[in-house]
Amino acid sequence: MQRVLVVGISGSGKSTLARSLAARLGAPFVELDALQHGPGWTPRPTFAADVDAETRGATWVVDGNYPVVQDLLWSRADTIVWLDLARWLVEARVVRRSLRRSMMRIELWNGNREPGPLTWLDPEHPVRWSWTKHTEYRARYAARFADAASAHLTRVRLSTRAEVRAFTQRL
Repeated sequence: MQRVLVVGISGSGKSTLARSLAARLGAPFVELDALQHGPGWTPRPTFAADVDAETRGATWVVDGNYPVVQDLLWSRADTIVWLDLARWLVEARVVRRSLRRSMMRIELWNGNREPGPLTWLDPEHPVRWSWTKHTEYRARYAARFADAASAHLTRVRLSTRAEVRAFTQRL
């Protein structure tokens, strides 16, 4: 395990797991959200080029799901870890995280802060996104994991908190 991509819906624990894996493997951690979001939540025009540059090395752990770089990352990774947790669990996590971030005015990436609960109905807000996209992401990654084109990859699907803990402890 040298080049690891951690995927899953918002709130599934991608960043937490990826940071932990990077530390255990002594590999650079690459957070796609940090490369994607410029000031004012503006998409950075250099996103794909930045991802390309960050993943040219022999070791890395990336967290994220952006379709524009998905094929690049899957072609370079040797391991894909899919956090496929239950919708209720993911939603509870993302609600707690969003409340904490907005109430504490935590800076996320490039000066951006998560807006408060009044914006949760916005389809792009993580709370709404994780709820509405959960089934879509599950189908997308199930198909990708079953695809013969992914046979060269070590594919790890973690569906419970216990499986995530056990996976992390095995490293």
